[in-house]
Formats: sequence, C-alpha cells, structure tokens
Amino acid sequence: MNIVVSTLNAKYIHTCLALRYLKAYSEPDFHVEMAEYTIKDPAINIVSDLYMKKPDVLGFSCYIWNIEETIKVIEMIKKISPETAIVLGGPEVSYDVAHWLERIPDADFIIVNEGEISFKHFLSEHYGDKRYEKVAGLAWRKEGKPTINPPREKLDLKTVASPYRFEEDLDQLSKRVTYFETSRGCPYSCAFCLSSIEVGVRYFDIEKVKEDLIFLMDHGAKTIKFVDRTFNIKRDYALEMFQFLIENRRPGVVFQFEITADIMRPEVIAYLNEHAPSGLFRFEIGVQSTNDHVNELVQRRQNFEKLTRTVMTVKEGGKIAQHLDLIAGLPEEDYTSFRKTFNDVFAFGVEEVQLGFLKMLRGTGLRLTADRHDYVYMNHSPYEILGNNVLSFDEIIKIKRVEDVLEKYWNDHRMDETLHFLIHHVFESPFDFFQEYGDYWEGKGWSRIGHQLEDLFSRLKEFLRHRGTAHEEVVESLMKYDYFSRKKHRPHRSWWKETLSKAETDQYNRWIKNHPEEVSDTFKEYGLSEKDLVKHTVLDLVSFDLQHYLQTREIIEKPVLSLIYYHPKTHETEHYTIPLERIILEEQPSV
Repeated sequence: MNIVVSTLNAKYIHTCLALRYLKAYSEPDFHVEMAEYTIKDPAINIVSDLYMKKPDVLGFSCYIWNIEETIKVIEMIKKISPETAIVLGGPEVSYDVAHWLERIPDADFIIVNEGEISFKHFLSEHYGDKRYEKVAGLAWRKEGKPTINPPREKLDLKTVASPYRFEEDLDQLSKRVTYFETSRGCPYSCAFCLSSIEVGVRYFDIEKVKEDLIFLMDHGAKTIKFVDRTFNIKRDYALEMFQFLIENRRPGVVFQFEITADIMRPEVIAYLNEHAPSGLFRFEIGVQSTNDHVNELVQRRQNFEKLTRTVMTVKEGGKIAQHLDLIAGLPEEDYTSFRKTFNDVFAFGVEEVQLGFLKMLRGTGLRLTADRHDYVYMNHSPYEILGNNVLSFDEIIKIKRVEDVLEKYWNDHRMDETLHFLIHHVFESPFDFFQEYGDYWEGKGWSRIGHQLEDLFSRLKEFLRHRGTAHEEVVESLMKYDYFSRKKHRPHRSWWKETLSKAETDQYNRWIKNHPEEVSDTFKEYGLSEKDLVKHTVLDLVSFDLQHYLQTREIIEKPVLSLIYYHPKTHETEHYTIPLERIILEEQPSV
C-alpha cells in the first residue's frame, strides 16, 4: 500500500488541515503520506515529486483557489501512472458532483463533504473487495456512468484523533500558520456561504482541544488560526477558551478567530480588554454589507448597532487587532450603496478592511437563485461575479481599483498618519479617496508594474499634486513622518522639498548634543554624541506642532524641529518635536 494525500496551498505558510484529519483518522490501519505544494509551483515539478512517491492511491483536497491547477496535475499523473487511483475531496468538488466526474475524467472517485470516515472506508474496500457501492459519501463511475452513493451521517467529533501531532510537521510549526478547529458548522444561513448548508454546530472535546493547543505552543507554533465559522456562538465556551489561552500563552504566539460581532457579549469583551495581553488575539469579523435590505435578501441576520458597539469597544481596549470583511456585489447593493457600506465600516478605523467580491460558490443558495438578480459570473473558479441588475462590470472595475490601493496603503500600514489626515480633512469620504486615487493609479499604468516602498510615497505625492490638493505642506510633513518612522534610510530620490541644508542640520545636531534635556529626559539619558546624532536621527522643520497633532489630531501652526531617533539596539523609532522658539543657534537658519 502506498497512499498519498495532497493539496496545492495558496502560499507556503498555509497548511491544509484536511490532509491531517484524513491521515489521523486512517492510521494505524492505513499509513498515509501527506504532500503539500503551492499554486505557484510549476505543475511538472509537483507531478515529478508525486510520481517519485509511487502512490497507488492519490488523494487531492480541492478548493476554489486550487482546483484549476489541481486538474492540470491530475491529467499529467494519469498519463504517466494510469494505474494510480485518483480520489478528490474538499468543498469545491462536494457540490455538483456529477459535473466534476464529467469534467475530470481522470478522477476515479470523489469523497463528498466530510471525509474522514468515508476515506478510510474507501481504502478498506479499495484494498479489499472493492464494493464501492457500500461506501457512504462516495461518488464514482460504475460501468462508465456517474454513481453517487447516499450521504454519510455526521462524524462524532469527540472520536477524532488529533491532526496536530505528526512528527513531520513539528520543525515547520514556527514558520507556518497552524489552522485549528474546535467546532464544525455554522448557526447562520447566509445564502452566499457554503457553511450555511450544514445545519447546526458540533464541537470537539474541549479537554482534547486544550491539550492540542498546549502541544502546539510547546513545539514552536507562533500563529494559530481558528477556522471555526463562528467562534463566539456559545458565550461560556468562548469565554472559557479565551481565558485558557490567556493563562497558558507562550511568548510570541498569536491567535486568530472568526467572530460574529453583533452577538459578542459585553462581559466577554470586558474580560478581554482587562486580561488579554496586547497582540495575543486578532479578530476577523464579516460585516459584508451595512444595508439591511441587502442582508435580508441573503438571509443574513446582523444587528449593525450591536456590531458597532463590539468593534468600537474592542478598539478602545487597544488589545486586539481587528480585520473587517466586505463583499461587493451582493443582491441589490449598487455602487452608491456599497460606497456607504465601505464608509460605514471604514469609520471604525480598524487595522484592516478587506474588500472582496461576491463569488457564486457551487451549492450555495445565491448561486441557485442567481437569475433573480441577473447575475453574470465566471464559469470557472473562483466564480466571481461580472455584474448583476444593479452593478455593472464598469462599476466592478472601479471598485477593484479601490481594493488595489486599499491593500497597498491602508492594510499594509505604509502611511497611517497621512491617510488619516487625507480621508478626514481633504476628501469627502474614505471611499472617495481610495476611488479617486485608484482611478489615477490605473490611469498611470502602475497596476501593471512593480513598486517599492519609496514608489508608494512618490506616487501618492504625484497624485495629490496633480489634483491640486490643499494642505500640501501638512500632508508632506506627515508623509515624511510616516516614511522615516518605518525606514531608516533616505530614499534614492527625495519626493519632498528639503527643509534643511547640510550646514543647518549640523548646527541643529550640535545644539541637540549640548541640550538633550530640551528634547526629553529619556533622550538625554542616551548620551548621544554628534556622530551618533548624524548616524541615528533624521531632522525636519515642520510648520505645525507635529507631536500635538499625533496626539490630538488637531493642527496648531507652530514651527517645530521634528526629530526621529532610530534606537540601534531595539531597532524601534522614537519621535520628538522641539519648538523652534526654544532653540538658539550660533547662526539661526531661516524657516
């Protein structure tokens, strides 16, 4: 017996939990080898590697992001090893099963939905009497015709062996994202989501869950992402798990959760704000739309007032980073309505806003009723929409430009202070800034070429100057603050007008060396020489009180010297401002 289960992940850092469940459930009766690749790996390299393993059963876990690349691999494998039994599983092939048997003739079997028991049962029959009709949840061909066996009853999750303790995974735990599951199913029925198809929520044994988490942390796992669809559906369960993770955390570990914000109990948030160390937890919250009518059409229950309370209370606690998801293209959400949804969510000021586009997934209610809203969408994965009765393809293209610059600037946190000023003081709304800049970005052809950090600053400066943006001096000062707060060296080509000559910079450095207490008591303790100042600081003349603005968001016209210090040991940046009126030089430079 030589059994291999494989998948093509989106990136190397991702792991496939499904393979590990199949291996854990099948052993010790059947030894299963796991083989993971990425969708960027050349298909011939994947085929070569799998061929060398000489499998007689080869399984693939299939998703919308890897199905097309997986098909290419399957076709080649079958040509060079026709005797290998190809078994498919995963959400992408669990719906419209007859279609997949027809489209992928080189696939011999498909495991439908939950696969642990079905896969093991299949192996027993494949290496035994080959009575495939006995395997519930299996689709196959009988005398050349598609045959879909009756579905299998849901697995009792408390009987599943741990998928987290394989020896081959241990040395990679610190380098990859560990996906972790404490429950399956979702209590909601959102018409665009596959999770809505499974009724009810089942839980794994909580004591085994805790033991596995301790094991993973003790063996180096740094990022553990819970894949439960609604982690906080049961208040007591969520609170117990949060408390356990706080009390048993290891240095450097981060836990990520998908939560439903409008059902988050205030006492749970209060506990987290009081007890959770900063950076330990990260919440992903699916908002999708703030239009009540749109949510009703997709059977999505959402109380935006309660959601707002949760998001803002978590934000005020300052302990937990939040990632909010939006979907463009939901039924009856036109361009104007989506603009409002975007601005409603962006007003929270959370760390990340993810803008995605509706995908008409196989098996979902929305795909089955697509004609009601005149949906046009891709025939192949990822089945993304191309338009509907209220949103044209032209408007989808425009929103994609918003997504492009949103990712590059806001979600990557390249210039937080600059963007905050622009969207609150220059543009009518956050959406209007990203849309106008996205249109300009596309018009310049920048979406088709690469970029470095310096390019992002120079291109924004060009865009703002092109449109005649007000407050140019303030914006430029904030851009310089953002740039030097994140990068120690000056760019190859400055995108700003220098405020100080070298001689003036030298004068200020001499004054700072002789009067460090005027910067701050902390700065004085560093005891920096003039050489240290030249090496580890950046000076800039600013026409407004920059430090006051960073603390209060209020502009006060008051010339200051801005000083950014790069700590050579901690590699952290510290920012100081000194009012020019307190600086007396031998030869005062003009401002």
